[in-house]
Amino acid sequence: MKIVVILSRVPYPLEKGDKLRAYHQLKVLHEKHEIILCCLSDSPVHPDAEKALREISSSFHIFKLKRWRIILNLFYGLFSRKPMQVHYFYQRKIHNAIKAVIEKENPDHIYCQLIRTAEYAKHEYNIRKTLDYQDAFSKGVERREQKASWPLREIFSMERRRLIAYENIIFEYFEGKTIISAEDRRFIYHPERQDIAVVTNGIDTAFFTPEYKKPKSYDLVFTGNMSYPPNIETAEYIVNEILPKLKEFKPDITLLLAGSSPHKRVLQLANVNGVEVSGWLDDIRDAYAKGCIFLAPMQIGTGLQNKLLEAMAMELPCVTSHLANRSLKAENMKELLVGENVDSYVKLIIRLLESDQERLDLGAAGRIFVQKHFSWEQSVGFLEGLMVAE
Repeated sequence: MKIVVILSRVPYPLEKGDKLRAYHQLKVLHEKHEIILCCLSDSPVHPDAEKALREISSSFHIFKLKRWRIILNLFYGLFSRKPMQVHYFYQRKIHNAIKAVIEKENPDHIYCQLIRTAEYAKHEYNIRKTLDYQDAFSKGVERREQKASWPLREIFSMERRRLIAYENIIFEYFEGKTIISAEDRRFIYHPERQDIAVVTNGIDTAFFTPEYKKPKSYDLVFTGNMSYPPNIETAEYIVNEILPKLKEFKPDITLLLAGSSPHKRVLQLANVNGVEVSGWLDDIRDAYAKGCIFLAPMQIGTGLQNKLLEAMAMELPCVTSHLANRSLKAENMKELLVGENVDSYVKLIIRLLESDQERLDLGAAGRIFVQKHFSWEQSVGFLEGLMVAE
């Protein structure tokens, strides 16, 4: 099967969830199918990106979004009904170029990742199409709206309403629809939302393995793209709310915040005693291997947390929130620990720090869980079946 794939970002390096999902899906699909990859880009392309793209596609095209056009589109977007992020990623010249690729390649299928790319393919009526919603964006914006102050709250409110409408309208243009979890599917408010197939992420347990060892240097570790608002807020929640109470029990407790592009709010957290902000790591496994406990008390955001899959695969015992575990569906008290508020997080962390055996048992159960439920081969095999069956 020949598949044209349209992405809103170049899927390398893998520091963001959508890039990681796209990369691994294409890596598996490319073993059996001809992949024609079309990527949008609003930032400089990594020097190793083209080499990585050659490994997951038969051919690829990178279309650079013009900054002045983005600004103009966002201004026009104020008077539109479409979400601002759809306006951000749409440019007519790029649409014409992608249309030319589709006409030349005459693919059997078109696969769009995220509603941001749907405008580029929605009118290709003669070719079967699949849209990967990935997350319920409207719900993610709603959670940010609830925590924002004026005037940001009004902007998020407008975007939320537009996203709810667009997520419903765009449903009708695609024969196939996928999403990362049943929990996210609940927040697509279309009467036929059950037709959206759940295609989970996977984890490379041969790469994320407990055999990768480093000296334990930190009591707690939290990872992620540190310019992403849910990760920024979680980092602040850990340092400003949880850490002070932990220090009442363990004054010398240490925390590593690891991940790309740390926002200035995250960088400021390094001024707190015991906190280190590493920024980008060439190998994120270093962060997990150096930690005793992985702490991810996510307060906002949607979708499946890849960071939890990675930590669990490395047998790092995890403490997280109900919100983060809704998509993961791990068993509380067996495969990870779920906190409800600051005091409960503190109790769970102290309990684990005081018991080497419980940390070992929880970490081992976590790895077994992700091995059983989160295989890229199994997940992409299901996606492939959906494309063929349509």
